[in-house]
Amino acid sequence: MLKGALSHLDGAAKYTKVHPEVLEKLQYPKEVMSARLFVRMDDGSRRSFRAWRCRYDDTRGPTKGGIRFHPEATQDEVVTLAFWMTFKCAVAGVPFGGGKGAIRVDPRKLSKTELERLSRAYVQAFAQMIGPERDIPAPDVYTNAMIMGWMADEYSSLVDYPCPGVITGKPIALGGSKGRDDATSRGGFYVLKHLQKELGLDNGSERRAVVQGYGNAGYHFACLLHEDGWKVVGISDSRGGVYDPEGLDPKAVKACKEEKGEVSKYAEGRDNVEVVDNDALLCKSCELLVPAALEDQITESIAKCLDARVILELANGPVTADGNAVLERRGITVVPDILANAGGVTVSYFEWVQNRQGFYWTESEVRQRLKQIIQEEAMHVWSLSKQKEISLRTAAYVHGLERLSEAIEAHGTQTYFHC
Repeated sequence: MLKGALSHLDGAAKYTKVHPEVLEKLQYPKEVMSARLFVRMDDGSRRSFRAWRCRYDDTRGPTKGGIRFHPEATQDEVVTLAFWMTFKCAVAGVPFGGGKGAIRVDPRKLSKTELERLSRAYVQAFAQMIGPERDIPAPDVYTNAMIMGWMADEYSSLVDYPCPGVITGKPIALGGSKGRDDATSRGGFYVLKHLQKELGLDNGSERRAVVQGYGNAGYHFACLLHEDGWKVVGISDSRGGVYDPEGLDPKAVKACKEEKGEVSKYAEGRDNVEVVDNDALLCKSCELLVPAALEDQITESIAKCLDARVILELANGPVTADGNAVLERRGITVVPDILANAGGVTVSYFEWVQNRQGFYWTESEVRQRLKQIIQEEAMHVWSLSKQKEISLRTAAYVHGLERLSEAIEAHGTQTYFHC
């Protein structure tokens, strides 16, 4: 996975002038730590879980990145996600570097008390690595505000003083920020709205959307599309999905998922709703496809069958390198993850700032600040794409690389020291 991610760095380097030392520094993570977490289970047994944390690059500030709980998590995945976070923060212009963490676990098989003990064990294991001035975790796949609250509390216990700024994505009552819950989706929606004319998705055209992945990001994005007049024709989760050419009600699908455990149950009793698997859903005809699940969903074979005009990557790395090459050949526009889902880390930055100030903003203030940042960066990436005649993905990496290069070269390179 990391090799594929680094190919975007190499591709961007062809379109901007950076010192070789910059590329050397960005090819490798600064720090990777692995640990075994030993947790007492409710039945009295003791189990161990693999866990990781990566601080990829901190040239532009403390590292920042989520912690995911997933049964297939690996160190390579964590390092790759931290690499993407490095560029995402640079593209958004927030003063952070990239970090990421994970525990290899299926949290759905744990009780709530086991989940709390596991969350606190992670902080105990990585307490020397994280910190409000060093590395700031946040929620990711299968983690949420409650888990972040447990982690922040555990860190505060270890340092013996309240330290809400160590983690973002916390409950509002524990120092979280208003507007954080839907920040990833709202940021992506602001990108879409700001570029909709350029993308050929303005109000004059038919607007059908498919959303793959129905966690926090996918659900909120589907709701925003629905409220804006889009016809959300397809929705899926990890167990499968539903498709209705006349459009689905995102809130009704969410209510069904919460009641019956999966999106596909929404088709029961509805003759016009088709049950589809995730691969079939990705290939349904639509103007906008929104991958909001995990990495590597759109492979080369899936890319060949896609029938979408625009892909907006709400998930991290949903398109493989081979799949991306096919999409470029087919002329399908991809709004890349390091721009499209940067709303989450941007509002996490706002939360960190508020924690440090002890002064909290209204939801409208958060959204307005987010909108201004995201729209400016989206237009900059679009302009770079047109100016250099490159894809939006490459343009986003060029934009991020130029900001990282400026920071890295400010410490001096061989050119400076040799003179």
